[in-house]
Amino acid sequence: MLNFEDRTGPVIEADSPVYPEQAVPEWYRDAKLGFFVHWGLYSVPAWATAHGENAVPTEDAYAWHQYAEWYGNTVRIMNSPTRKRHEEVYGVGTDYEDLADLWHAEKFDATEFVGMLADAGARYVVPTTKHHEGFCLWDTPSTPFNAARRGPKRDLIGEFHDATRAANLRFGVYYSGALDWHVSEFPAIESDTDLFRHRRNDSSFARYSASQLDELVARFRPDLLWNDIDWPDGGKGSEDYGVAAILGRYFASVPDGVVNDRWGVPYHGFLTREYSHVPEILDRPWEATRGLGFSFGYNEAEGQEHTLTGAALIELLVDVVSKNGNLLINVGPRADGTAPELQRASMSAMGDWLRINGDAIYGTRPWIRAGDGSGPNAVAYTRAGRTVFVHVMNPGTGVVALPPELRSGQHLTWLGAKGRGEPEVDLDGCVQVPPTLRSAAVAVLAVEL
Repeated sequence: MLNFEDRTGPVIEADSPVYPEQAVPEWYRDAKLGFFVHWGLYSVPAWATAHGENAVPTEDAYAWHQYAEWYGNTVRIMNSPTRKRHEEVYGVGTDYEDLADLWHAEKFDATEFVGMLADAGARYVVPTTKHHEGFCLWDTPSTPFNAARRGPKRDLIGEFHDATRAANLRFGVYYSGALDWHVSEFPAIESDTDLFRHRRNDSSFARYSASQLDELVARFRPDLLWNDIDWPDGGKGSEDYGVAAILGRYFASVPDGVVNDRWGVPYHGFLTREYSHVPEILDRPWEATRGLGFSFGYNEAEGQEHTLTGAALIELLVDVVSKNGNLLINVGPRADGTAPELQRASMSAMGDWLRINGDAIYGTRPWIRAGDGSGPNAVAYTRAGRTVFVHVMNPGTGVVALPPELRSGQHLTWLGAKGRGEPEVDLDGCVQVPPTLRSAAVAVLAVEL
């Protein structure tokens, strides 16, 4: 997957823009877990090829795209599986944007949906306000191609915002800054090179994007701005619709706000890693993001074999947090606004685990290293003040070996094992995992130094 912090767009020699000096706020670093919600016209067909971890040839990667939210691009690639299925289901003459009138969101209850995310442990929620297809999910005067005027005939982002604030969670917005297929006339994207070539970079489009983002900030004052796939190059100077000015206005409105790194300019907030494994602690705050399956938008072709189990999701969260990251996991609703059962089951398992072990996740920071061992002996570490949390990744082994730095801990406690005496450390630095925790996805031993 592409990393975006190295892409800074055109070199601007004269009148260089001045970017805000804004650090990543502590609330974001403490939050650890957020939920993406990818929902749009693509949720109507809800389909993409589901090849999982079985790689396809590089030249076919976009024609066989696993992301259902890329349906509007994939359907335009001749002989792609998506195009063939689209013609079978909707007919040869049905344009992708015609799907707007087939989207009703009839079962969507924002309070119930956000409550599900809160129960799963979310501390912030980031719905897609406009994905690459250009369909806006809020009531915007900038285009009639929006959910308030077509399809659902509802201001879906307004509903998400109100429910998220009522649940006392932080609210963010995803926005596709430089890709908008509705207002562009380019061939289909068929490579990573095309990703930056087949897009609008003109100042007129930069103004359009800036006006929409300013509108979202003015209306919702989001705690987080999650921009995707760069920004139009025509808006990277000192213009009032340039990134520097946009971010200046945003931080003036939301002083403790935060942004990501996908703007194509020298300023970054947190780094993003999409479907990527980070091997060690990163010095800078970062965020891992992926779907519960191999797509962000709901893909009805995915089954249990493509979906993270509850245990795998918990292990991913622990791994990311141990390396100074946040996890932004995605739920992709069906077109009617309900979450698929496979996704709900994994989210519920994570929420149950966090209710017991949340002290080892929320508000923590990395220890001197992310973990030790591998396979059945793997452990990960987080810390909060004088307490180091040892995450036993395979508690079924029945024992964990403490590293030398922790063997002199003054007080040891197994989270979720109340009523037991303090664990004993043997001469080899080993501690027995309580039988009641050996079936857990991850067992956590708190060591007070």
